[in-house]
Amino acid sequence: MWAEVAVAADDLGFESLWMPEHLVIPVAASGSPHAGAEHPPIPADVPVFDAFVYLSNLAARTTHVRLATHVFNIGLRHPFVTARAAATLDVLSGGRLLFGIGASWLREEWEAVGLDFDTRGARVDEAIDVCRRLWSEPVVEHHGRFFDFGSVAFEPKPVQTGGPALHIGGDGPAALRRAATVGAGWIPMNHTVEQLPTSIARLREMCARHGRTSAVEVTMAGAVDDIERYAQAGVDRMLVRPWERSRDAVDALHRFAKEVLS
Repeated sequence: MWAEVAVAADDLGFESLWMPEHLVIPVAASGSPHAGAEHPPIPADVPVFDAFVYLSNLAARTTHVRLATHVFNIGLRHPFVTARAAATLDVLSGGRLLFGIGASWLREEWEAVGLDFDTRGARVDEAIDVCRRLWSEPVVEHHGRFFDFGSVAFEPKPVQTGGPALHIGGDGPAALRRAATVGAGWIPMNHTVEQLPTSIARLREMCARHGRTSAVEVTMAGAVDDIERYAQAGVDRMLVRPWERSRDAVDALHRFAKEVLS
């Protein structure tokens, strides 16, 4: 129902549509992105699409709704691949990409790709740096810990100046640091409504410490009934799914738009 939902969201005036992403889900996966959960929240055989390919399809069907990833595991790919895919979607959509990225939680996914899970934070930081340079500089040369290449050119540049808006997923200090320094937004994953004001205040302090004056948008998924509480806590964008069964999604969007957005 992705295409039908996207068209309905576009027609009804929803601001953005967010799509989950994984490269592969090992059968023996363990852990969870949710605090206190012992098992992965998704089975290994859940259908997972390539987010950039699918969002490009939705871009062709829509005009206004922004297209986003929630969240893209940027450390699992070479930044050439990530930067090219993101720039392509941003161009095709006319600058509508909101690029939600994260350091990932699924150790077995990293091991399946042949990468070290324990050094993923440093790899993510370097991948972000390379992508931002490819999106903004005419020629890029890089010699780092994880990526090493001579001078390359990268065209076309994204429609959004400097590259797609980066929305940083995660709850720890590293995620807050990335949001404060390179992010257009922050996507907390394991915060309660009560915990949000303290972390948002900490994020603002970090922004000020780095000399940043522009605001960082806070995006969080939650229940429809909690929208007002999240807004009062400082959340700027709520991700909601006002339906229980996919076949009811379009009708539910129309009801939600009439009851909440109007």
